[in-house]
Amino acid sequence: MSDTRSEPTLEVEDQGHPRRWAILSVLVISLIVVVLDNTVLNVAMKTLADPEAGVGASQSDLAWMINSYTLVFAGLLFASGIIGDRIGRKKMLLAGLAVFGVASLLSAYASSPDQLIWYRALMGAGAAIMMPSTLSLLRNVFSTKEFPKALGIWTGAVGIGGAIGPIVGGALLDHFWWGSVFLINVPIVIFGLIAVTILAPESKGSQAKADFVGMVLSMVGLVSLTYGIIEAGDAGSWTGIEVWGTIALGVLVLVGFVLWEKRIPHASLDMKLFKNTRFSASSAIITLTFFGMMGLMFFMTFYLQLLKGYSPLETGLLFLPFGASMLVFAPLSNTLVQKLGAKVVGIAAMLLVITNFTVTALVFEADTSVWVVIVLFLITGAGMANLMPPAMNTLMSSVPREKAGVGSALANTLRQVGGALGVAVLGTIMAQAYQSKMGDAAPQLPDAARESYAATYGALEGGHIPAEAAGAVANAADASFIDALHTTAFTAIGVALVGLIIIALFFPGKQRRETQTPERATEPALVEA
Repeated sequence: MSDTRSEPTLEVEDQGHPRRWAILSVLVISLIVVVLDNTVLNVAMKTLADPEAGVGASQSDLAWMINSYTLVFAGLLFASGIIGDRIGRKKMLLAGLAVFGVASLLSAYASSPDQLIWYRALMGAGAAIMMPSTLSLLRNVFSTKEFPKALGIWTGAVGIGGAIGPIVGGALLDHFWWGSVFLINVPIVIFGLIAVTILAPESKGSQAKADFVGMVLSMVGLVSLTYGIIEAGDAGSWTGIEVWGTIALGVLVLVGFVLWEKRIPHASLDMKLFKNTRFSASSAIITLTFFGMMGLMFFMTFYLQLLKGYSPLETGLLFLPFGASMLVFAPLSNTLVQKLGAKVVGIAAMLLVITNFTVTALVFEADTSVWVVIVLFLITGAGMANLMPPAMNTLMSSVPREKAGVGSALANTLRQVGGALGVAVLGTIMAQAYQSKMGDAAPQLPDAARESYAATYGALEGGHIPAEAAGAVANAADASFIDALHTTAFTAIGVALVGLIIIALFFPGKQRRETQTPERATEPALVEA
């Protein structure tokens, strides 16, 4: 089946595809649209809840407009990577772009909350279909030597896409109706479809017997696990059958997936890969890093908007230094690893991330200067930029080239599940810490108004609290939120320290090229510098 590849393997191994940098540009644009859409909706929530300006969405509707996308995206990622390896990564990328574009158009003109929830789920399906193909196509068109640099640019695009989402959303809402935050995707998707069709070569991976059972088990397990995690994050509690029941089901099905993959000769995911300590360590670092970062960055939005009083657009602009820092430093990370080794760079990068958590835990107060926030975002972006490319490249280089789609899907699934876990676990910790503090500071408040910082401010703005008590309640809410933020940050420090230990123990140090064995010499320089 090797004749199905449009580009000889030797060419890719020696110097890469002749149009590789143009292909990278198109893939980055496609990736930014997907990542941007994860955050662009956040600034449109208030508008969507308005019965006249939006669709009259309830709080539950708003939550599911975000969660439907996340749920389908996480559930289909791994299976999409497997299918892409079999039928062609270019075909999957084009199909995903088409689905994403159609779903964006439908979302822009949705007339009810239910319609928008379903169209957002369809957008999640399109994103899941296309995203593994962006990274596996990179692995195919770039040489082993250049792949780490391309991966750094790809990682930077993830950072900048997430950072500009609120800015784009806020700017569009200032001038157009709410549907514009979805309609903006359509011309970009059309450009992507044309450019990918012209520039990108088709590539396929393993043509072994299809593992349909494994794909179904992975989808059911990931959807169930992600649903339970999302419910825990929304409820601020890990109790209740809908939370622990679906999480338990997801874990059991994923255990079944592992047992099945170990049993069959044509497994979608070779479980022997996890015996490679670097592969396992990289998987753990990706999960732990996004656990801490997505959780804490999510709550920084509340800090900036509710406590500091910044508008959604202003908040988005304040997040821009994080994405810009990633965009600048991620392409340079491989140079640092070549000079210093992945272990040293990884430790330094994780320490930069821990700096954010530590300052948040020890320094942040209601009157903390916004410049402290900006500097922290710059530092954290630099840390993430030098942490994720080595981890991603180690994972991708451990997977055979013919299963690049599986490696890409696994890496993105770990990021997605890690981020969802971070928001849910840290969200529960913050909610419980806040409720405890508010129970002592304002016991006269009804339970519903003490559930979260946003709930308390909603009660204040809605006039549900007597005017003579409003000032005291607002001060108590601010103080309780800061205390809860400190508690949450300390938890994030603990998670990051686990990651620091993993890097110190299992990431490779600097090695001389001359001493590499022939088997190791084929690995990317980012793994063995």
